[in-house]
Amino acid sequence: MAPPPALFRIYRAITPLIQPLAWRAVARKLHAHGVPVERARERLGHATLPRPDGPLIWFHAASVGESLSVLTLIARLGARLPGAEFLITSGTATSAEVLARRMPPRCRHQFAPLDAPGPVRRFLDHWRPDAALFVESELWPLMIVETSARGAPVALLNARLSAKSVEGWKKWPQTTHFILSHFALLMAQSRQTAEDLIAMGAPEDRVEQGVNLKATAAPPPVDAATLAAMRAAIGTRPVWLASSTHAGEEEVVLAAFQRLRASSPDLLLILAPRHPERGAEVAALIAEAGFSCARRSEGQPLAADTQVYLADTLGETGTWYSLAPFAFLGASLVPKGGHNPIEPAQFGVPLITGPHRENAQGAYAALQAAGGLVEVRDAATLAAAVADWLDHPGRLAAAQTGARSLVQRQEEALEGVVDRLCSALALDAADA
Repeated sequence: MAPPPALFRIYRAITPLIQPLAWRAVARKLHAHGVPVERARERLGHATLPRPDGPLIWFHAASVGESLSVLTLIARLGARLPGAEFLITSGTATSAEVLARRMPPRCRHQFAPLDAPGPVRRFLDHWRPDAALFVESELWPLMIVETSARGAPVALLNARLSAKSVEGWKKWPQTTHFILSHFALLMAQSRQTAEDLIAMGAPEDRVEQGVNLKATAAPPPVDAATLAAMRAAIGTRPVWLASSTHAGEEEVVLAAFQRLRASSPDLLLILAPRHPERGAEVAALIAEAGFSCARRSEGQPLAADTQVYLADTLGETGTWYSLAPFAFLGASLVPKGGHNPIEPAQFGVPLITGPHRENAQGAYAALQAAGGLVEVRDAATLAAAVADWLDHPGRLAAAQTGARSLVQRQEEALEGVVDRLCSALALDAADA
């Protein structure tokens, strides 16, 4: 391996100086979410769990979506490698909360160390991973280089980089090549990302196009009691779901709903904002639009005359997808790049989306090709798309089949990912 370029050495020298500021910022966020001080200090590299005996495979992901995307993979690796233990790190309180409920056997969670020499050294001294897998766009220079320097093979998994990020890395070709050369394998979500990684300086023979792991993630849990109660309350009413909406999208959804109620006066809208803490804000928009509303977070029941059910809670997405025959998926009518379309597809729920789908272009394109996606631009086209599926059960059934077929194909490809990781990172040998 070539010696570290000057920019990397500068980065390594500067990070201890800015570490106190970074620590204060992340500690404040974790404290605001009720994370105990001891657990927050994991971000300084202070472990709160013992290292298990045997080989340890470390996965690092940024937040909820990235973390959940690797749980099925960890479960498959666990079945393949019965002696292996697993560690998953992330940076947010929400991801820790969700993972605590959904981790597979032999897996534990810690908050990721800040990318500074002290936290990274303490983290690696304690956990001593036998292999490390960084998920999507988690290119933390010190974590990558120091882990590799200790003899653990490193992989980039489900790689996804924005055009802006790619251009930023390409401005420093020596440093980018140095960092990417520490990966034994780089598996990209799409052909474009694979080409971008090579253009950034990754060794071409280590870059591959893989499956989008978000297509293979276990579906979110469903609360059977809530589902049964909601179905009883809804009865025979037609229903549609607007899921993971952002500011600027609820107004469009409500305007479309106004149009739809002219021909479907008993239609029910389940509105689930991406950030439940916006519940009061969204409730005000519903009231301003003139609709009756029941708020999930306040325990208000869904009554026969409820027009909008505001699902402003966390962790119940699976229940809403189990109720809805189709959904509008947010972050797509505003320029936020769209959310993971595979999660609803796992419930056979086809999607209506806006044009902004950059965050998962490959998955959206595959879903559209399978007939499970319709694009809209505004309230008029959204209302027309909802009405089309409500009024034509055959078209809706075909779209639901398309959604399910996409998930099935992606799951079949997961075994190939397991084989490739075991080969590239010598995981079978570590488990022996």
